[in-house]
Amino acid sequence: MKILLVIHYKLNVDSGAAGSTARLGQEYQKLGHEVQYYSIDNLPKWIPEQIKTLVFPEFVAAYIAQLSKQKAVDIVDASPGDNWLWAKVFRASRNKLPLLVTRSHGLQYFEHLGILEEARRGNVHLSWKYPLYFGGLRLWEQAKSLRHADLVYLLNHQEKKYVVEQLGTPAEQVHVFPNGIPERFLNLPLEPLPEAENSVIRIAQVSTYIPRKGIQYSIPALNKILTRYPHVEMSFFGTKCLECPDPAQVYEDFDPAVRDRIKVVPRFSHEKLPTLLKGHQIKLFPPLSEGFGKALVEAMACGLAPITTATSGPMEVVRDGHDAIVIPTRDSGAIEQALERLITNRPYLEQLRQNAYATAQRYSWSRIAQDRLGVYEAALRQKRS
Repeated sequence: MKILLVIHYKLNVDSGAAGSTARLGQEYQKLGHEVQYYSIDNLPKWIPEQIKTLVFPEFVAAYIAQLSKQKAVDIVDASPGDNWLWAKVFRASRNKLPLLVTRSHGLQYFEHLGILEEARRGNVHLSWKYPLYFGGLRLWEQAKSLRHADLVYLLNHQEKKYVVEQLGTPAEQVHVFPNGIPERFLNLPLEPLPEAENSVIRIAQVSTYIPRKGIQYSIPALNKILTRYPHVEMSFFGTKCLECPDPAQVYEDFDPAVRDRIKVVPRFSHEKLPTLLKGHQIKLFPPLSEGFGKALVEAMACGLAPITTATSGPMEVVRDGHDAIVIPTRDSGAIEQALERLITNRPYLEQLRQNAYATAQRYSWSRIAQDRLGVYEAALRQKRS
């Protein structure tokens, strides 16, 4: 099959959604398929960066038209919003066109609800532009993509419920697939816990340092835990983003007395994550909304016991008390209690670590790519017949 993968980000293998897109493409190629990518990188350099996302669907439609005319594509697999113009304008003659797939990396609708709640609580300030684009036009574009696709690939069943019940997409066209983790993350040696009662316990949070990742609720809990337990250390990996460009901002959020036990790594090469996580035992992952939680599974594969919120993505992966502690969103007290439980109960910490490690072994990109390809092939056969 000739597959075009579309994503409205720079195609960076070390990033979240773009990295997952690149990994999928690599697995498709290993299985003998032709793969092309179309991303923000393909747009003319003279277009201002802040405008590129706005005009991206127009460029995508033009590129799909070019490939279709040349009969150079069988599948167009695009993230929500990127293919809406093609899907809507050419919907009437889709039987003659490539199979159109909308592939979610976490629906912005649920992120939007979380942002509105944080604004209501006074934790974020929304500019006048927010309801015009991210809270308006962008949601409309994504809804069009989801309604008019031949297939929809989602990351969790809450997203499927929304797409089927609220957007009217036929249920038989909607499929739930997880993201995966690279083969080098699988079957890693599981480090034993340090035996000494007061040996160092290290907590890791792998995410950008933004409100959606729950930092405003984890900071108060971590300040208390680090003050109470001098043998506990905290690491933040991948914090750098537009909202937090400087590691100093992270340190400033913590009491001066505990800052020497905090480590901040703003950026890292994805392949080095297992090395960075060596010596860590607990993964803190308290997002307010999350489509899947690839960083969660990767940390589990590295032998960390997760504490995560009851958001739609993580709930597809873990079970409370079996391979994670699941807590409510926006609850600093629950984060503090969960951390204290793992720090003071090493047998329970070890049990969660081992179960989380076993769970993570199921998330091979190779297997997930084959499952997705199987649905492509069945839909293509039906279209051609």
